[in-house]
Amino acid sequence: MGPSGPPGGFSVGKRIGAGPPDLPLPEPGRKKELSAFLKSSGLRFRSLELLNLSFTHRSVSNESSHRSNNERLEFLGDAILGAVCATVLYERFREKSEGELAKIKSVVVSEDILSSIARELQIDNFLVLGRGEELSGGRKKNAILADALEALIGALYLDSGFAAAFSFVDRCLGPEIDRVVEENYHGDYKSLLQELSQRQFRVYPQYRLLTWSGPEHERLFRIEVQVKDRVYGPGIGRSKKLAEQEAARMALEQLREGSGTSR
Repeated sequence: MGPSGPPGGFSVGKRIGAGPPDLPLPEPGRKKELSAFLKSSGLRFRSLELLNLSFTHRSVSNESSHRSNNERLEFLGDAILGAVCATVLYERFREKSEGELAKIKSVVVSEDILSSIARELQIDNFLVLGRGEELSGGRKKNAILADALEALIGALYLDSGFAAAFSFVDRCLGPEIDRVVEENYHGDYKSLLQELSQRQFRVYPQYRLLTWSGPEHERLFRIEVQVKDRVYGPGIGRSKKLAEQEAARMALEQLREGSGTSR
């Protein structure tokens, strides 16, 4: 689905200045890794150098004389991601207002969802990180994974054209759009819980951190949420934000069922 892109692709540095035209060739071992990624993801790339650049975090540039990283590709991919998502929503939901479409889009292209897609594609296994970022658990950080996915989209656009990028983004976001719409998930769970809580009880939800465990790069947080005199959860997540979202989701489900723990 979607409009056709520019005919063909264009090479690195051509027409819009994609990045350094002298990108280093990946080592043989790295070529095998990148080829494995292409096979598992179903993508095709003319330039393994460009694909490799999309996975190269800025921490590599900070720690060495290697100047190239994926920030410029991320900038480009972010714009393409937004345009494709907006086009898909515009075509699929002709009855929805601009405000409704904007709310759905803001959730679908959120860091949480993009990082989840990146994990499904196993991008975390192919990242190139500086030593410090590697040791601090950068391979598991949502922001780095989401940025790498956007950089990959930008690289695919430069390598194979808009039609290929459109098809890839549509394939990745399609299930997320369906889920968002089916669950009436126009905002995040915390926002929905706050709206329901104020409408029904005229109070704000109160979140409380119960415990956290594990090393810094694999920490799990347990958070409960109180609405009026009832407590819901605990929600568990790899960050406080994700744990709060999970607690809010549980609260929404139980409020609709009329259950919860009194306090």
